[in-house]
Amino acid sequence: MRKNNRREVILGGVAIAASAGLPSLARAQSPSEVKIAVGVPLSGAWARSGELHLKGAQLAAEDINAAGGIKALGGAKIKLIPVDAGDSTEKAKNAAQRMLSQDPDIVGGTGAFLSSFTLAITEITERAEVPWLTLSYSDQITARGYKYVFQTSPIASKQSVEALPTMMELAKISGSAPIKTLAIVMDNTASPVAFTKPLREGGLEKLGIKLVVDEIYTPPLSDATSIVQKVRNARPDMLFLGTTNIPDTKLILEKMSEMGMGRGRIPILGNGGHFGLPELLSVTGKEQLEGVMVAMANWTGKGHDKLLADFKSKHKEPWMPQDSISTYGDIWIFKEAMEKAGSADPKKVAAAIRGLNETGGASRFFPGGKLAFEPNGRRVNSELVIIQWQNGEPKTVYPVSFAATSAVWPKQ
Repeated sequence: MRKNNRREVILGGVAIAASAGLPSLARAQSPSEVKIAVGVPLSGAWARSGELHLKGAQLAAEDINAAGGIKALGGAKIKLIPVDAGDSTEKAKNAAQRMLSQDPDIVGGTGAFLSSFTLAITEITERAEVPWLTLSYSDQITARGYKYVFQTSPIASKQSVEALPTMMELAKISGSAPIKTLAIVMDNTASPVAFTKPLREGGLEKLGIKLVVDEIYTPPLSDATSIVQKVRNARPDMLFLGTTNIPDTKLILEKMSEMGMGRGRIPILGNGGHFGLPELLSVTGKEQLEGVMVAMANWTGKGHDKLLADFKSKHKEPWMPQDSISTYGDIWIFKEAMEKAGSADPKKVAAAIRGLNETGGASRFFPGGKLAFEPNGRRVNSELVIIQWQNGEPKTVYPVSFAATSAVWPKQ
């Protein structure tokens, strides 16, 4: 028998409230609204990405509510519950516990983009049997046997395995010579280490690609001269740039430009949300970024013109990044699950999410053409997205069926 179920989590929160002299928080779900949590960092170093997650969810809630809300629940409106996950896994876990105590009637939640935070949050929501959707990449998120966690992104190992073949396909489509040599420049943090691990362990050999530069540094980077000089001397067919922050990315790209390797003269592939943030453009400049490609889990693409225009108008952002389009789609998944279940009960909503199998509706906001989940919670047919900086804006160039424009392969 499970000792840590949703009922016990809720009752624990009520007891805390009662001992503090506060009114009971275990109130019934209002028939006029359904609550969905957005659990992301809203303070600290990652607050900007958290803000973009929340903005996407807000637009989705507004669109759904304006169209009549949850029709199966008599037009109930979606009410978002922002939850600040802070700047550490411990704070994220504590935030999830407070969320369930203060709002025990939530239907489910979405977040966080940091895999370590998502792992911490979902330990709590799983015990409470509350469905949780996430953009986070870590394989471990959906490898724990959980029943209430759903991963909409391609997992990290899949992204790594697919990234180079995808780039090779784009080179072929663009009429470029095949990729035969690769340079890797990366920091030693968890994300690039995990991304490149399959490449070093036979992936490059299988593709017939020779690794000619393999530079790993500890961030922050103070001087990129020697690293970039090695890349320049090796003249690789492509560079994988595994930076995880804007200052290091700026420093390397500027040094490449200084050494005559800028303005799209060498194909560059990055990975991670910071490569698509407006802040990178503001500090680096469009000349330095021109032609840089980035592996992502999601982005706006074909068929998203109205959504993109609405997001720009509502939130005064220059484009709709991965963080925002993903949470926009997550809220639509909850909407469709509640319509299917005819209920706001978390268990029934989770069962409805597991039973989704559609090519319309919320699937429009995720590359892959289909919305369905495997028994472990991973999305079926999740596809890697490649965006490219073109004329000061990151645009989707792959998959071709989803692309907003064509990739421009650099001329070396």
